[in-house]
Amino acid sequence: MSDRLKGKRAFVTAAAAGIGRASAIAFAREGASVVATDIDEKGLVALKSQGISEIGKLDARDTAAVNEMAKRAGRIDILLNAAGFVHHGTVLDCSDEDWDFSFDLNVKSMHRTIRAFLPGMLERGQGSIVNISSAAGVFKAAPNRYVYGATKAAVAALTRAVAVDFITKGIRCNCICPGTIETPSMLNRAAAAGPQGREMFISRQPMGRLGTAEEIAALAVYLASDESAFTTGVAHIIDGGWTL
Repeated sequence: MSDRLKGKRAFVTAAAAGIGRASAIAFAREGASVVATDIDEKGLVALKSQGISEIGKLDARDTAAVNEMAKRAGRIDILLNAAGFVHHGTVLDCSDEDWDFSFDLNVKSMHRTIRAFLPGMLERGQGSIVNISSAAGVFKAAPNRYVYGATKAAVAALTRAVAVDFITKGIRCNCICPGTIETPSMLNRAAAAGPQGREMFISRQPMGRLGTAEEIAALAVYLASDESAFTTGVAHIIDGGWTL
């Protein structure tokens, strides 16, 4: 531990697995007090062994629940929005229901949490918001990622809008745009693609391997910390060269 986040309080969505989990653990190891939330209560309980004592079930699609959780959490210096869903298919495979669900979870969830926590940050004159976006949709199109790419592009635009609106108020807002990262969600998609699914995902990465959730978490720590105090409104790509 190097105490890069000592004295700071962080709130993390989708903390039970993947990038959210790795980021919550990394924040705690760097000295932050972490409030970890997810709909997966069992996954949250497992975080207690990683030094995270504050956990709470939260559906990021429920505005009332988000607002109530914000009241309970109190002061927050760092907000990490990691909730998301990867829809597979083209425009022809995307129903109205698929579109609405993807935008609700991938984009509106961030709108909810930012609206809930930003007033407290403004009162204190400081705060770092980190949104998980994707290289797909922001820097490059990916096959069969129609609505997913649209939502992640929206996250990047939302990030810039928040950054510019509150740039003089001590608030920073950045997003992280990963390539293919080995998470439970990604492995489930690979399994659904067949016996060679994982190899298919690896083959599109120039480095010849998948990224790790811990590598994304390391960037999240930097953006959450005072080390990045001069950085806001940026979509930070971390994709193993996929977009080169």
